[in-house]
Amino acid sequence: MKKLFLIGIKDLKLMFRDRAALTFMLLAPFLLTIGMGFVTGRFSGGSSGLSNIPVIIVNLDKQDLGDALEDLFSSDDLADLMEPTASFDPEAARQAIDDNQASAAVIIPEGFTQSIIPAEGTIFDQNAVQPEPVKIEVYTNPSSPTSAGIVKAIVDEFVSRVEEGRTSGMTSIVQLMSNGLLDPLNAEDEARDLFQNVDESESSAITLKKNTEGAEAVEFDLLAYFAPGMALMFLMYTVSYGGRSILAERSQGTLPRLMISPTDTAQVLGGKVLGIFFTGVAQVGILILASSMFFGVKWGDALGVAVLILVAVFGASGWGMLITALARTPAQVGSTGSAIMLIFGILGGSFINLEQMPPFVRTISKITPNAWGLDGFTTLALGGTLKNLTEPITALLIMGTVLFGIAVVLFNRNGLVQK
Repeated sequence: MKKLFLIGIKDLKLMFRDRAALTFMLLAPFLLTIGMGFVTGRFSGGSSGLSNIPVIIVNLDKQDLGDALEDLFSSDDLADLMEPTASFDPEAARQAIDDNQASAAVIIPEGFTQSIIPAEGTIFDQNAVQPEPVKIEVYTNPSSPTSAGIVKAIVDEFVSRVEEGRTSGMTSIVQLMSNGLLDPLNAEDEARDLFQNVDESESSAITLKKNTEGAEAVEFDLLAYFAPGMALMFLMYTVSYGGRSILAERSQGTLPRLMISPTDTAQVLGGKVLGIFFTGVAQVGILILASSMFFGVKWGDALGVAVLILVAVFGASGWGMLITALARTPAQVGSTGSAIMLIFGILGGSFINLEQMPPFVRTISKITPNAWGLDGFTTLALGGTLKNLTEPITALLIMGTVLFGIAVVLFNRNGLVQK
């Protein structure tokens, strides 16, 4: 294990002594991030993120929960983030979105409140016919995917919190009845009081996070999307560069000498792979730290960021090893790696948000570590934590494991790991 670690550290040191590699690994993505900041107005507009998102609210429900959701978008907590406009015509609202006049339309259908709050006398009546669930429609503008995504997230959070409050409250009432602490004759009244207050519960409201000084936290920062996008794109260069070093050492005779030394073949190859992994982690970590220090980007949950970096590099390293296993010369690894870097950068959303892509492109993007990594970083920037990253973390771990397995088979077949 010690030899494996020492080989990895040695390769990491060699990488950071290569000025040309450092320029491409760190300087290029950093400069591109700055360019994206100027293009999006991040540095020139005086704003640290999204604000005044135009949204149209069509409240056809006109009852407790419908009014609560409409009031939420007009609340003081979302005053700087949302710019709501009321409408009574769903078709007109959809047309306004199609005409690019707003980012999204939230259409609250008639009967939404009744589908959640049962009619009087039917709460504990097993024979009563409950109304069909009524869903809120969020009609989004494809040209404003980030803003529309925030609107949808607010609606989803409101509905889930209301449902959570209703379910937990009803469970409490049933438990009180079963324990004899609540008279069944009064259960209906207690339940109705619960439903009347569910929209007023603090847990069902969306509020912006506060920092220790009580000021509003920074809203979603566009650089929190572009900075990891550039880092993940150039990560593919880093892992392919590391793979190229394996073939270069074989042609120079360094690798065969290592393999005839008192070191297992698995330790040599494992150490080389570990060096690639260390380099990728260092690259992404430095870029994230630099963007935080110089641009004030808020990355969100620190533990989530750390775990996401590790699994993203693991998934990308799998691709780097596969490219190395398929190539015959260091030059082939370099050219193929550069091409894959650009292709994955486009497919993975480093330049254009995937929500603007056709469905088949979004499907193909799932093979790239860029798409999964960006999904995770965006979730963290919007206030998510490690527990919200299950899907991208699982996908990246599976990706890296499968690709490493295929690479090992190809290495054995091509005789790369033979002494």
